[in-house]
Amino acid sequence: MTAPATTRAADFIRTIVAEDLRTNKWGGRVVTRFPPEPNGYLHIGHAKSICLNFGIAEEFGGACHLRFDDTNPSKEDTEYIESIQEDVRWLGFDWGENLFYASDYFDRLYAYAVQLIKKGKAYVCDLSQEEIREYRGTLTEPGRESPYRGRSVEENLDLFERMRAGEFPDGSRVLRAKIDMASGNLNMRDPVLYRILRAKHHRTGDKWCIYPMYDYTHCLSDSIEGVTHSICTMEFEDHRPLYDWVLDELGVYHPQQIEFARLNLTHTVLSKRRLLELVEGGHVTGWDDPRMPTLSGLRRRGYPPEAIRRFCERIGVAKRDSMVDIALLEHILREDLNRRVPRVMGVLRPLRVVIENYPEDRIEEMECVNNPEDPAMGVRKVPFSREIYIEREDFREEPPRKFYRLAPGREVRLRYAYFIKCVDVVKDDKTGEVIELRCTYDPETRGGDAPDGRKVKATLHWVSAPRAVEAEVRLYDHLFAQPNPNEATDEKGFKACLNPNSLAVLTSCRLEPSLREARPGSRFQFERQGYFCVDSRDSRPGALVFNRTVTLRDTWARVQKAQKKQG
Repeated sequence: MTAPATTRAADFIRTIVAEDLRTNKWGGRVVTRFPPEPNGYLHIGHAKSICLNFGIAEEFGGACHLRFDDTNPSKEDTEYIESIQEDVRWLGFDWGENLFYASDYFDRLYAYAVQLIKKGKAYVCDLSQEEIREYRGTLTEPGRESPYRGRSVEENLDLFERMRAGEFPDGSRVLRAKIDMASGNLNMRDPVLYRILRAKHHRTGDKWCIYPMYDYTHCLSDSIEGVTHSICTMEFEDHRPLYDWVLDELGVYHPQQIEFARLNLTHTVLSKRRLLELVEGGHVTGWDDPRMPTLSGLRRRGYPPEAIRRFCERIGVAKRDSMVDIALLEHILREDLNRRVPRVMGVLRPLRVVIENYPEDRIEEMECVNNPEDPAMGVRKVPFSREIYIEREDFREEPPRKFYRLAPGREVRLRYAYFIKCVDVVKDDKTGEVIELRCTYDPETRGGDAPDGRKVKATLHWVSAPRAVEAEVRLYDHLFAQPNPNEATDEKGFKACLNPNSLAVLTSCRLEPSLREARPGSRFQFERQGYFCVDSRDSRPGALVFNRTVTLRDTWARVQKAQKKQG
């Protein structure tokens, strides 16, 4: 196998893989894996790992395994397994026949543990979890040996077999590796390999009451599956000596573990524990809430998978942690949507306009461009009538300086239609609120400029009042107001940074009639408003719900300028 020709910039991991192929280190094989724990939904940080592992396998003609590390049945659920598979497929990757579970290897993992005991490299320990933590020591002080460390091989074998048989209560005993309690790496101070846990497993049922720990399971699963490059995030760098120790002591096939920096994104938390807190605390409506950084949330919000893959490629792969501004993700999202989605007109906060000199029974069909970036998308017909809606914010009775939109006595252009001029304002008798505008139109300006050459400074979008589709529109903003909620010092922690304005629900929006049959998941640009997606959960025929995917305002250039100035 030879490295494929590619225009992608070579990162340090791809350089390692290419060199291994050149030297035939793994017999010409490239096998990577994506090993999620089925105890939550995948988020955009996982997308970086998915794109890296599946991408490398694809680029170098290898295979990528999808393996569920299902070693903690008390926190796992088939719901998560199904959602993870759906997310990986949605991103555009396929594991083919390479779907595995750590639970597939429970018998072999147990046999390997027995082998370590027989070598004198593992022992059963009766210390409690708190005592083990106390005995472990600190970064500046060595640990102390467990009083049970000197048990004989025979006693350890007997106790471990009785642990498996269910003789002891949960938490009363563990199996620990016998390594070095004075090691400078706390992970090497006799780490726990097995614990007693009576919980029904989604695949093995009640067969087991002892379950292997992640570090022990991970390296052996890689070995059993013939993985060549075990690619992990940087927090596993300190765990690599244990990865190597287990495989070397057992004398089994030994993959290479390589670490890379995880994704950190502004205005976001990517800790699965913290995301679970948001869900269980009712701060969001669920794992697929469009404000969540989960892939299901981003999908529901209207993110195309191509934009997420392009984002992962753009941020690259490095060793050093850094914070990526969410403005870059939104910039790439806009680039993607700008090319692919049709333009439509939608009025989110409608204000009725009556065009007094337009015939009451007349309906015109205005020709509108679907996407100026892609002429192949063609045009559509949008009805125009005597009564229309415009955005409430597009009118000011007393316009401030530099406000060029509609005001009393002022003329503006209606997109694809006519010039109109405001001649009167109708207000609610009790509240004084403007409820209707009376305007006139110039029939000579249909679809273009005035024949006499007069100019207007604003073009407004609109919809026909009698033909409009009513819809609910949800305006989403960043879930966290502060750029880095992980650094919050308030007693409420990261939740103190929640943005109280992360969601605004508008229930009386008016959209052009072409959207009447819009299907869940379909995306549009509402002219002058942003990009929107038909909600896949709450929308139904006759009761449309649209989620705002992202606004039209792109701040990435400003962010880059500020970063350049600082650095």
